[in-house]
Amino acid sequence: MKKMLMFLLMSGLAFVPGAMAAAHSVSVNQFVEHPALDAVLKGIEDYSKEHKLDVEFKVHNAQANMGTATQIAQQMIGEKADLMIAIATPSAQACAQALSKAPDALKRPLLFTAVTDPVAAGLVKDLKHPGGMITGVSDLLPVRQHLEMVLTFVPGLKRLGVLYNSGEANSKATVASIKAMSRQLGFEVVEGTASKTAEVYQAAKSLVGRVDAIFIPTDNTIISALESVIKVGTQNKLPVFAADVDSVDRGAVAAMGFDYYKHGLQTGAMVERILKGASPENIPVEFQKKLELHINMKFSRKMGVVPPQELLDRATKIIE
Repeated sequence: MKKMLMFLLMSGLAFVPGAMAAAHSVSVNQFVEHPALDAVLKGIEDYSKEHKLDVEFKVHNAQANMGTATQIAQQMIGEKADLMIAIATPSAQACAQALSKAPDALKRPLLFTAVTDPVAAGLVKDLKHPGGMITGVSDLLPVRQHLEMVLTFVPGLKRLGVLYNSGEANSKATVASIKAMSRQLGFEVVEGTASKTAEVYQAAKSLVGRVDAIFIPTDNTIISALESVIKVGTQNKLPVFAADVDSVDRGAVAAMGFDYYKHGLQTGAMVERILKGASPENIPVEFQKKLELHINMKFSRKMGVVPPQELLDRATKIIE
C-alpha cells in the first residue's frame, strides 16, 4: 500500500482535496471591463458561492471589440459548457449568432444579462415567452425618470446631448425613446456618436457649445472611455449625467439607475434555475425595478451645477 501511495505521489496522480472537477461548467462572454459589467459578473459569482452551486466559471472578455466577442462566442461553443452567459448586448448577439449556427449536439442554453432591449437586439421574440434556448435579465432604462432628473438639475435645458455608439442596438433603441419623450418634455436631442473608445473624446467635444448638458445611456463604448467625457464636462462647465450609478463614482454629476451587483445576483438566481433543469424557453425575461439615485457633489461644482435639495433628499448615495 505504501509503495502504491509513493507511486501515486511521484506520478502526480494522488488525490488532492478540492481538485475534482466542478459539477457544472459555465462559459461567460463579457463585452468589456468597466465597473457596471464587472459588478454584474461579481454578483453572479457571489450568488453561486453563497448558494453553494458547484460551478466553474470560464470568463472571457472581448475588450469592447465586436470581432473578439464573435471569436469568443465560437470558442464557447467548443467548450461544451452546461450554460453560456453573455454580459452586455454585443456579446449576447455574438453568442446567439454562434448558437444558431452550431450543430444540435453543441447547442447550449444562453443566459443574457445587462441587456437593455432583448427584443430589439434580436435575442428573444417575446419577453414573457422567450422560446428557444435564450432568456435573461434586462437593465431596461426608465427613460422618463432619467430625463426628469436631468431637467430638475438643469431646469432651463433646451438641448440635451446624447453620447452613444450607433452600432449598439440597445443604445439606438434608448436614443429613440429619449427623442420621443423630448418632444413631450420640451427640449431637443443632439446626438454625438462614437464607434470605438478612441473616438469618445472627440464625440464629446463636438457637443460643446451646442448643448446644455450631456446624457450617457448604458452604452458600453462610451462608458469604457467615460473619463474622456468627464474631462470635456469639467473643462467646459458642461454637466454630464449617466444612466448607471457606477459612473457617478467616476465623475458623472448624477445617475438614477440600477445597482449592477444586485443585477448580477438576480442573474445568478436564474443561473441556478437553469442548472437545476429549468428550460430557458419557459423562463420570462426579468427586469430590475428598484432604482438608486447617486449624486457627485464635487463634480457637480466642477461642471457648474448645484444639486437641487429635492434630489439630495431622495439620494441613496451622495459623493462629497
